Parts: sequence; C-alpha cells; structure tokens
Amino acid sequence: MEHNMILSASGWRKVFAESGDQFDSGENIGETNTFLCALIAESFVNYVQNKTRKTKPVIVLGRDSRPTGNQIATAMIKAMLYHKVKIQYLGITAAPEIMAYSKNADGFIYISASHNPIGHNGIKFGMNDGGVLEASQAKLLAEDFKSKLLTINCQTHAEELLNLTDEKKYARVLTESKEFKKLAVSSYEKFIKTVITGTEKEKQQEEFFSLLKECVKYNPLSIVCDMNGSARSLSIDSSFIQKCSLGFTAINAAPGEIVHEIIPEPENLVWCAEKMNELQKSGNPAALLGYMPDCDGDRGNMVYWNEKQDKAVPIAAQEVFALCVMAELAFEYWKNPKTKKLAVAVNCPTSMRIEEICKVFDAKVFRGEVGEANVVNLAREKRNEGFIVRILGEGSNGGNITWPSCVRDPVATVFAAVKLLCIRDTVNKKGRVQEGIFHLWCRLSGQENKYKPDFTLSDVIETLPKYSTTGVSEKRAVLDVKTEDKGHLKLRFQKIFMQEWDARKQELLEKYSIAGYECITTNGTKETRNATDWNNGNGGLKVLFKDKSGNPVAFIWMRPSGTEKVFRVLCDVKGERPQTEASLLEWERALLQKADSNMA
Repeated sequence: MEHNMILSASGWRKVFAESGDQFDSGENIGETNTFLCALIAESFVNYVQNKTRKTKPVIVLGRDSRPTGNQIATAMIKAMLYHKVKIQYLGITAAPEIMAYSKNADGFIYISASHNPIGHNGIKFGMNDGGVLEASQAKLLAEDFKSKLLTINCQTHAEELLNLTDEKKYARVLTESKEFKKLAVSSYEKFIKTVITGTEKEKQQEEFFSLLKECVKYNPLSIVCDMNGSARSLSIDSSFIQKCSLGFTAINAAPGEIVHEIIPEPENLVWCAEKMNELQKSGNPAALLGYMPDCDGDRGNMVYWNEKQDKAVPIAAQEVFALCVMAELAFEYWKNPKTKKLAVAVNCPTSMRIEEICKVFDAKVFRGEVGEANVVNLAREKRNEGFIVRILGEGSNGGNITWPSCVRDPVATVFAAVKLLCIRDTVNKKGRVQEGIFHLWCRLSGQENKYKPDFTLSDVIETLPKYSTTGVSEKRAVLDVKTEDKGHLKLRFQKIFMQEWDARKQELLEKYSIAGYECITTNGTKETRNATDWNNGNGGLKVLFKDKSGNPVAFIWMRPSGTEKVFRVLCDVKGERPQTEASLLEWERALLQKADSNMA
C-alpha cells in the first residue's frame, strides 16, 4: 500500500482530503487514507506497548480543527480499541494543551498539519515528557509503519482493525471525551503558569500574577486574537488571559471557522491588525497587542499598536522570536542577576540578531537543524551539560518554546511581551528603584538613553538589533529543485560557489563588506563548523559571510523541507539592508538553479 506521506520527527504529513487537492476544505479522507490511519495507530500502540511494557497503555488522542481530522480520529480510535488500549480522546485540542495533559498518560497522538494548507493533515507522536518523539525514536516508529505497508495482507488487516470494533466501547470513548477535555484544559492552565513564571512554587506564581495585576491597573492592556477557527478557540486563551486582568477580544473564534490561510505570517495577520485598529478608533486605547495562532495552536505571531504610525503593525517572525528571547533572558536577570550558564537553543536559519541579544546577558547560543524536535532535544542535551535553557525555538518560524514546555505556545509568546510592558520600575521599602525588564535590557545593552518611564512596545522593538531577513512564507524562500539527492545537489552547489567566490571576491568586499566565509552544516542536534564537505544529506547548510575582522555580517541558508515537498532558502543580513538581503538571496537561488541543472 502506498502512503505518500512525509515522515519526519516533527510529524507525518500529506494531503488527506480525498480529492488530493491541498486547498480542499471537505471532510472526507477516502478508503485508502482511512486504512493508513488504522495502521498508523496500530504502529504507535505497538511502540508504546514495547516502551512501557504495558499491554493496555493509556494513550491520549486529540486533533486540530481541520475538516479531515474527525475521520482520521475515528479510524485511529477503532484501531486502538482493537488492541484494547485505554483511550482518552480530547476532540479538538491545542498542541500545547494535549502535550501538557499527556504527562499523565503513557503517550499521545495528535492529528494536525500545523500551518500547512487546509487539505493537508498529519500526525504527531509523543510519550509523556511533554514533547514529540526524538528523531531516533520517530525513525523507529516510521520504519515499523513502512514495514506494515509491505506485507501482502496489509489492506485486509486494516479492514479488520476498523470493522471489529466494539460499538459500545467506541461510544463510551466519545461520551467520555468531554470530561477528558475539561481535565486537559485544567492541566494546561496549571502548566502555563509554570511556563510564564519559571517556577512550580505556587506562592511565587501568585506573587508574580499579583504584581502583574497591579501593573495593569496603571497600564491597562488588552489582547486581540484572530483565532481563525483554530484549536485554540476551545483552549484556555480567553479565560486565562482575562483572569490575569487583561482585556481579551477574539475574532473568527468558532472552531473550524478557518476564514483565511493558516500560516501566521504578516500577510495573514492583517485581520488581527484590522480588529485592533477598529478597537482603537472606537475608544479602546488599551488594545495594544494581538496574535494569530496556526491551526494546532502551537505557533503564533504578533501584531502591536504602533502609536507613531497610528495603526496596528504585524511583527515579522524573526523579530517576534528575538523579542521573546530578550524578554525571557531579561526576566531571568530580573529574578536573579547572578544566574550563570544561560543558554538559548535555536535552529540553523534563526537570525544572527539572537547572538547579539544573548551576548548582553552572557548567554550561549546553540544551533541545530530545522525541526522543533531537533531544537527541543538540543536544549535537553545542553541542560544535561549544566546550562539553563529558559527559552528555545525556531526563530525562522516565529513563536518560542519556554521551559518547561517542549512545544511552541502563543500564550507564552504573548506573555513574554506582557512582561516587558507590565513589569516596570518600582520603588522598594528602602526607597531604592528596582529596574523593570525593559529598563534592564536598555542599561545592559548600552541603550539607556532610549529608556523612558512611559515606554511603549514600539520603543521596545526599536532597541532590538536590526537585521534584514527573508520571511519563510515569501515566494523567494521556496525553490523548486529536481535533483532527488539533496546531498549531491549541495556538492554541486559547493563547486559552483567556490568558482564564483574566486571570481567575485573584490565585488563582494566592496559591495557588502564580505571578506571571507565559513560553511556550517546541521544534522539533528549536531552543528559542524568550518565544514569542508557540504554534502550533509537532507540537513541544513549555511554559508556564513564575514568582514575583514572576521565578524559575521550575513548568511545564506538552504534545506529540503521535512514536512513539505519543497526546498527552502533564506538570507540574513546585519543592519537594515533589504537590498543586500535580496541580492545575496538571488545569488544563492541562481547558484542552486545552476547546480540543479547539472551544469556543475
């Protein structure tokens, strides 16, 4: 049986819509896809049984709000009931919600294709550590699934999984779903308090949220969310944010009400921005911050009120992540200035602005391959080495993962900005001023002249390092290549690049201050500096450009997507130099196209 799925550690994905059209909003998945779902569920059941040594493990199942999710879930429930698994079905649930709740179970299956178009769907797998399976374990699961498809009777077996279900037990799973959903929401709300405050101690959490509420009395703040019908429409967002004394307004808030493209990039943040503009004009000056999650609710980018432009403005993904990194590192410093061995784990194409921010707080930056699982595992490795990794993530995609969470979370993203806006300078009982988070950042980064007591988020953003970076959703960021062996493609690129480098050295120096370069490759959690062999298979490859003093000034990056059949490219340039970014990216694209045409 053919599966036509992309099987990666970040999730298994394909177009599940029966028509095969990635923009099809229909709910039917067809017979073949139904069989595949049954075999996928069985593979995971076998995996969990082997890992836990339990014949009847507890597996949590949930889905995002895509129309095909219901039929996929139905097939999976029936297949798991065949194996007498204890199923806790949450229905529509956000990714951070199911991952927080599944810590009480043996494993979880989450049905989602994240930010992909509506006709896509997919499956994420995890145990009870709050994150998806690490790459090595995900590979074992994928191999088992593929071996099932090679058996002669796989279709007959799939039919058996689906047809021998005890209907009473199936009905009970659906009936119990509401109660498990309530438990999941409660568990998630408790967990997010730990994520936001950085402590499990309830007294310290109460002190933080009391401080937050007191600050909001003098600096009112209201949040706008374009749910876009996502799984977050049935999660904690509205209730939790309002419990924190913050205002909250949601649009497109009915689950499944997906009214525009799913990916939370600037072109799709306009709906949120329009609502903020409307609220401001109708007399709500507190509507200063907004966000839009993707369909599974783990990724979210932001919009803010720019009083200088008198309108709401989207924040680019790389800048959102930079803002969160600065906020969380400053928050750690605010809690304890003596904290040592701070670190941040990011993916290879995250902008170099992160290095500049981390330098201010004496924090190390570690880079791994693209893929949330890779970044999460890299952070785990560094914690085992004694580093404090408070924040991590994929800057190229926006959003952030804040420890102890192992998944991106827009609520954590929003509260990073809330901390910046609300934790301001205070005077203690001895009459001494305790600097707020933004004031700390300004002083430590040598920008105290930019601090003022009545600062806004516009003022905060102006203090971040300036870079010009390709957006991942731009057409320029995707290249259609025909070469199947991506490692061989990179070797041809290496040969052409070196020829061009010799020919353009002087031009690159005069135009862009580029005097040298270094090749960096990433595979999983491993980063290889000064790589001489550019063939690292499907991993990430970066050419880091340096000035005469050896300081990084720009980079170009490439990697075949692990979740879509595309080849991704990106350029990052220090400073507000969009023309340089465009020129270097076009150069990279031209060299790759030449390599792809076998002209190397």
